[in-house]
Amino acid sequence: MNFPEFFHRVPRIRVHDPLADFLGAAEGGVLEYGYEDAVKLAGHSCPTVASAYVLACRAMGLLYPDALPERGGVRVDFAEPLEQGVTGVIASVLTLITGATQQGGFKGIAGRFVRRGLQRFEAELPLALRLTRIDTGAFVDAASDLSLVPAAAEMSALMGRCLHGEADDEERRRFGQLWQQRVERILLDCWDDDAVFQFRASPTTG
Repeated sequence: MNFPEFFHRVPRIRVHDPLADFLGAAEGGVLEYGYEDAVKLAGHSCPTVASAYVLACRAMGLLYPDALPERGGVRVDFAEPLEQGVTGVIASVLTLITGATQQGGFKGIAGRFVRRGLQRFEAELPLALRLTRIDTGAFVDAASDLSLVPAAAEMSALMGRCLHGEADDEERRRFGQLWQQRVERILLDCWDDDAVFQFRASPTTG
């Protein structure tokens, strides 16, 4: 699969999923995800998918500083309604990494491994979303400010020409390059940038 080269330089995350362990889907229940998995899920690579991936990975790391993050052991709350803006896209990426799903998710086996109902929306939060450990109650609030990673000046005009069928092959290629260059900056240059990505951990985290 011919993804852009930088996808393979984005940090990956390993998690422990008790359901995968129970059903023999992965040895020891250990799963590994990379940015390309989020792209496959969403069907595209964009700043929203990129920022959601960073938020999920970094927040899970903060919640489990001394062990593999527990997939299926976290509830995710969102400040915005599911239908508003890009909330649904972000929620999908958070499901991939955390296992938390909405009402249509996995209902569990004999009361164990329940994933449905672990995403909630329109919550009163200080930031855009909150990840909470089900076992300890420790939480991390998180948000991103992608205005600090602006698009190239020519992007708007190129997008308009592409959308209206006016762009030639070179312009379409240039648009895609510039689009992914911004994604690359978000994922690689800004991964640890506390201005672009904000996190506030509860005192009991870890």
